[in-house]
Amino acid sequence: MSDLYNQVQEAAGFIRSKWNGAAKCGIILGTGLGNLAKQIKATVTLSYAEIPHFPQSTVESHAGNLVIGTLNDVNVIAMEGRFHAYEGYSATQITFPIRVIREFGADTLFVSNACGGMNPNYQQGDIVIIDDHINLLGINPLIGINDDRLGPRFPDMCEPYCRQMIEWGLEIARRENFVAHKGVYVGVLGPNLETRAEYRFLRGIGADVVGMSTVPEVIAAVHAGMKVLGLSIVTDLCLPDSLKPAIVEEIIATANNAEPKLTKIVSGVIEKIKNQKSK
Repeated sequence: MSDLYNQVQEAAGFIRSKWNGAAKCGIILGTGLGNLAKQIKATVTLSYAEIPHFPQSTVESHAGNLVIGTLNDVNVIAMEGRFHAYEGYSATQITFPIRVIREFGADTLFVSNACGGMNPNYQQGDIVIIDDHINLLGINPLIGINDDRLGPRFPDMCEPYCRQMIEWGLEIARRENFVAHKGVYVGVLGPNLETRAEYRFLRGIGADVVGMSTVPEVIAAVHAGMKVLGLSIVTDLCLPDSLKPAIVEEIIATANNAEPKLTKIVSGVIEKIKNQKSK
């Protein structure tokens, strides 16, 4: 773990050579959600390939850039694209950027993803604000000797997603007149999509949506003492009795079309954080 700490310091040192500010929020942009980065008034944009020890995005829709700037006059560091276990990365590699973002003082993390909707009340393009998650990825970024400089040995997960920010997100959706649910996300390994029997199982254990990311990042963020808001876009419906083959291009198109709703929530919650801080 000492190696991880030193690698985080090295990556943060490189970024500081380009930008020596402090950040309030980190943002992870998932499949089809990169347009949110365009809302950021960028000061610096760095390719992941430039940053020491950063993994490289191999998914086509993930740009692979770290965008540093302001959103609603709040300093943010945004990831245009993330890393997945199905790409061959370890949990430590997947969550490495979270550790680096935390080094710049960010105490809030926004994490977004495209997901499959298993709750029959959900429709394609709906936003789901993650209320809780189930980890079926078979990996955890905290396995191994704990480095107390990064976080405690046994972080509590009774509230991995900040209740205040969940309520803010739902409030913003009501104000902007679009659908936002509160639901449970289950993380699976992938990269194949699930069978009918697996969807029935996942729904049966309490999950509303399913995806191949997010959970390790949230675990690392909680370990590092960050508050988290998780946002999913339902890009395909995973109802066993009416299941159709998923088409990746349609999934990305659905995420792109729904992205403005996600942007409104992230922007609105950051505005509330800013106002709360100024009081």
